[in-house]
Amino acid sequence: MVVDDEPSLVRVVEGYLTTDGFTVRTASDGETALALARESEPDVVVLDLGLPGMDGVEVCRQLRTFSSCYVLMLTARADEVDMLIGLAVGADDYVTKPFSARALVARVRTLLRRPRTPAGATAQEAPEARVFGDLTVDVPAREVRVAGSLVALTRTEYDLLEALSGSPRIVFTRQQLLDRVWKDTTGSAASDEHLVDIHVGHLRRKLGDDPRDARYVLTVRGVGYRMGPG
Repeated sequence: MVVDDEPSLVRVVEGYLTTDGFTVRTASDGETALALARESEPDVVVLDLGLPGMDGVEVCRQLRTFSSCYVLMLTARADEVDMLIGLAVGADDYVTKPFSARALVARVRTLLRRPRTPAGATAQEAPEARVFGDLTVDVPAREVRVAGSLVALTRTEYDLLEALSGSPRIVFTRQQLLDRVWKDTTGSAASDEHLVDIHVGHLRRKLGDDPRDARYVLTVRGVGYRMGPG
């Protein structure tokens, strides 16, 4: 679903996505977008931050109450504050206008390529839960618990934790995490590495992990991140 109040932009993006094999629904305001999302259950929502009336941040916040779709935020405002606000309510990626429609399609494809537990996998086929002290990552169920309590993570936050917890003795650079979680065929701008730091911050907050004395996600200064013992 493409949500933007610029008809010319919507037509171009819709055309490229349709040509690439996607079924596309469109909306020009937040209220319509939310109603359409409930009806059509999209896999990805391309969402403009600067919508009239209900802005993209509020649309994303409400969308997260009933949908686990990927959200790719569009913004004409490249300052860090807008990016942080958008990601804090559950956006998985962002693109700053103006952008290449081909690059946008590649970013959508990237979101959809993230690995998922195959439907119908049996308990024998599924890997065991990963345990780090009070933290448990149940890969088959895509569930995370701290001290037995379920933690609600966005898809991106979960995928980041899954990557780190899958190789707990390895220190991942930010670029390696981009390649695992955000990789696309167009490459990544240098500023994209900050995307990793933002999501690590959100992940730590939800896990109750103090960055000054981290137990679960450790910072390796000058390198990147690794899992802690819990």
